[in-house]
Amino acid sequence: MGEGEAIGLDVGGTKINAFRVARDGEILDRRKAATRADDEEATLAQMIELARQMVTDDVLAIGIGAAGMVDAADGSLRFAPNLAWRELPIASRMRDAIGLPCQVDNDASMAAYGEYRFGAGRGYRHMLLVAVGTGIGGGIVSDGRLFRGAYGFAAEIGHIIVEPGGPKCGCGNLGCWEQVAGGRAIDRLGRERARAYPDSLLARLASGDPESVTGQLVTEAATRGDDVAIGVLAEAGRRLGEGIAGLVNIIDPQIVVVGGGAVVAGDLLLEPARAAFVDAVEGEEHRPRVPIVAARLGNDAGAVGAATLALEELGRMRA
Repeated sequence: MGEGEAIGLDVGGTKINAFRVARDGEILDRRKAATRADDEEATLAQMIELARQMVTDDVLAIGIGAAGMVDAADGSLRFAPNLAWRELPIASRMRDAIGLPCQVDNDASMAAYGEYRFGAGRGYRHMLLVAVGTGIGGGIVSDGRLFRGAYGFAAEIGHIIVEPGGPKCGCGNLGCWEQVAGGRAIDRLGRERARAYPDSLLARLASGDPESVTGQLVTEAATRGDDVAIGVLAEAGRRLGEGIAGLVNIIDPQIVVVGGGAVVAGDLLLEPARAAFVDAVEGEEHRPRVPIVAARLGNDAGAVGAATLALEELGRMRA
């Protein structure tokens, strides 16, 4: 047997990425499948089937990143704010089906670990990942170790209330950070600005229908120089940077890595975030510089991180 491999699954509301990963982070096999946010049993069956297809004699463990609050003690998904999944015993079901050690963590935490080991956070011991997709997820690496908290629920950073009475969030609260700085905020602001500026490129790209504006359309218009769309990304970026400043005050990382789908906007989102961060963080002129950088592994980060962490923490059980 070689140095060992692991299977990593990154499970979201629409798809599963499944990788077989070597100890050095090389992806040896990759597969994907569609999921249904409203059918947890069908999704779990799909996860098991993907893992079964990828198992080899060198696979020592399975790691899973799932979108929601994962109980670190037993690998159950307790609550998913943007999915219909509740109290789902993922790790035990996978162990029973495949016969390998399995652990489950939050998907953004797994992306954080992937970026820490092989991406934009490599070479740092203290890292914060801010994953800006439809919502905002997070992951914390502290002194080279994934920080899970007492129960595994750490780094649910998108659900800090920053605007009391603001937009309703999937978690049930009003004014969570992800509702003013995440993908839904970009969608909402884009629709508002398209209604207000019907002659803008953003409105024209939406064929005059403001309700069809998406974050992807906002980014396209902004990269083509549309001031209205640039302003949308600047507003979301400002709120993003303000939130990052508060987290840096608490966590004190060496670097902040921004990942997730929204990072395709690049500096149109990150430069306003960096500027707002400098204005908002405590004692900026008295602390070492904390760079805010784009993630490098893209959509691969979650599955790579899940496999790598499982190999490091569980692989010795079969090695």
